[in-house]
Amino acid sequence: MRKIIKIDEEKCNGCGICADACHEGAIEIKNGKANLIRDEYCDGLGDCLPACPTNAITFEVREADEYNESIVKERMAKRKMKSTCASGSCPGSQAQKIMVKHEREDENMNIGSELMQWPLQIKLVPVHAPYFDGARLLVAADCSAFAYGDFHRKFMRNHITLIGCPKLDSVDYSEKLTEIIRENEIKSVTVVRMEVPCCGGIENAVKRALQESGKFIPWQIVTISTKGEILN
Repeated sequence: MRKIIKIDEEKCNGCGICADACHEGAIEIKNGKANLIRDEYCDGLGDCLPACPTNAITFEVREADEYNESIVKERMAKRKMKSTCASGSCPGSQAQKIMVKHEREDENMNIGSELMQWPLQIKLVPVHAPYFDGARLLVAADCSAFAYGDFHRKFMRNHITLIGCPKLDSVDYSEKLTEIIRENEIKSVTVVRMEVPCCGGIENAVKRALQESGKFIPWQIVTISTKGEILN
């Protein structure tokens, strides 16, 4: 039993002032009314009470989950990141102009593709595809092929290529990659990622997959800058 807020939906006009006043993000406006999302988000201090213009929020004492500061901090951090990314201030999506210096090239020269299989999206490749047997695996963030000019020759040659974007794909790549590594004779794994923070998701997915597979396979991480340079 503890003190926690109570919202009278009949009095609530859906203005959202209480949601802005709540530092824990415990209140959201749904269907035009304020709602307490989860008991453990509410600390019971009531910063939202004086903010409500219709007096729709009061205290009550009832059986409720204890306030959990750790999950509130984690949730608020995710909300902050989502908000900054939506406003265009996410470190990985900041606009910048890149000055490119071209060497003199033969415009009539045809550069061949080094792609050895289809499909290449991590989500689409079949786990037991025959081209995985004895393969040197390249797992790349999809932006990297556009950022690094010699990507085909430098990274894709003699490799089976898998690509994905951990920021845009709402899946856990590690599960699929674990199956591929566990069920096939993979000789090596190379990860090519961008320097932006969100690209760390593809690196972490490969590391988890290697651990979960139970196999000892040579692997390396290559990071590409947004200017198209190899950083390590």
